[in-house]
Formats: sequence, C-alpha cells, structure tokens
Amino acid sequence: MEKEILKKLQSLKNPEKSATLQRFFKTKKGEYGEGDIFLGITVPETRKIAHEYAAKISLPETERLLHSKYHEARLAALLILVEKYKKGEKREEVFNLYIQNTDCINNWDLVDSSAYFIVGSHLEGKNKKLLEKFACSKNLWEKRIAMISTFHFIRKGSTKEAFQIAKILLKDKHDLIHKAVGWMLREAGKHCSRVELEAFLKKHKKEMPRTALRYTIEHFSEQQRKEYLATKQKGD
Repeated sequence: MEKEILKKLQSLKNPEKSATLQRFFKTKKGEYGEGDIFLGITVPETRKIAHEYAAKISLPETERLLHSKYHEARLAALLILVEKYKKGEKREEVFNLYIQNTDCINNWDLVDSSAYFIVGSHLEGKNKKLLEKFACSKNLWEKRIAMISTFHFIRKGSTKEAFQIAKILLKDKHDLIHKAVGWMLREAGKHCSRVELEAFLKKHKKEMPRTALRYTIEHFSEQQRKEYLATKQKGD
C-alpha cells in the first residue's frame, strides 16, 4: 500500500516547486533540513492522498512510508497517523510508532502537523514525563515535539504544560525552538489566561530569546510590545 501512495505522490512531482521548497525548508549542508528531498507537492494534495488511504493502510505500511526519503511521503504518513488516532484506531500503537520514529519527523512542518494531535492527546490524563524527556533531548525535533504537543493542553484550558516545557527550552540556542516557545506561550495567553502569561513573562522575560518574546507578545497592544522589548534590550 505504501508503494501505491509513493507512486501517486511521484506522479504529482513538480521540479520547480521542489527547488523552492528545498530552499524554504533549509536543506543545504549544515542547515536544519540538510539532505531532505522534496517532490514539490502542495500540502492540500498530500493531505488528499493521506485521507484517501488512511482507512486502508496498515500501521506497518504507514511506518515504512514514514521512512521514505521524500518529505511529502513522510508528511502523508504522519497525516495518516493523525487521522487514525482521531478515529480511535489503535491509539496506543499509533502513539508508540510516533515516538519510536522521531528521527523521521525531521522538519518543523512535520512536527507541527502531528505532535499535538498524537502526543499531546495521548498524554492527557497520563504522566507527562515524556515531554520533559523530549525537551531535554539533543534532537532538535524532539524538543519541538515537546513544545508543540502542549498545544493540546492549551486548547483544553491548561497553561501548566506549556509553561513547564517553555522554562526548559528558554535558553535553547535554535531559532526554531524560540519560535515554537513563543508561539505556544502566545496561544496560552489567548486560549487560557493572559494574567498567567503576564506573570510568566514578568519572571522570565529577561532570559527569553528576543524571537521567543516577540512571538509571545504578538497580540499585545503596541505600547505593551514596545515596553516588553525595551526591557528585553536592557537585559541583553
């Protein structure tokens, strides 16, 4: 079944768009997406194929698809896993497959389209030590999985998980982690409690990377943004 999906994906390849995507997702030597190969397929096209096969393909076949050298094939595999999980199909197995193959979830769009749907959802009401473990990982993508997974809890009205993982990642050096931290903190303020977010910022704003802070306060008033950024500059 995975070969059939790959064949469909390859029939849609677009060399011009592939070149654009490989630049956008930083696939050159030394960049975060080094060596990744894009077919040049749009996300809606990939999503359509994933939806078509989600109910037909087995988990072992999906895992093989997740190991493809093609970015869009890995995205399709993750979208299939999300759909299977949402439908209640072998959730424990889907979760285990996901966390055992994080080396294949190796770009920010792959993380963002799957982490909170699977990892966040699965850890609801359970021990969340895995998030701390991933946040302390040397693997960039496991750290991003940890942060983005907290979106599930934010949507449920809880800031605890987001603040906990954000604190672990505040001094991380990678821009993609700064953006993930800022994004989730911003969402925590929007969906849960602005008061709790401002309390977190009061305590941690000076140690936050500028990018993370800028993302966090995106929906604050212009005056508040200026005040926070000015304070950050003094603390740099």
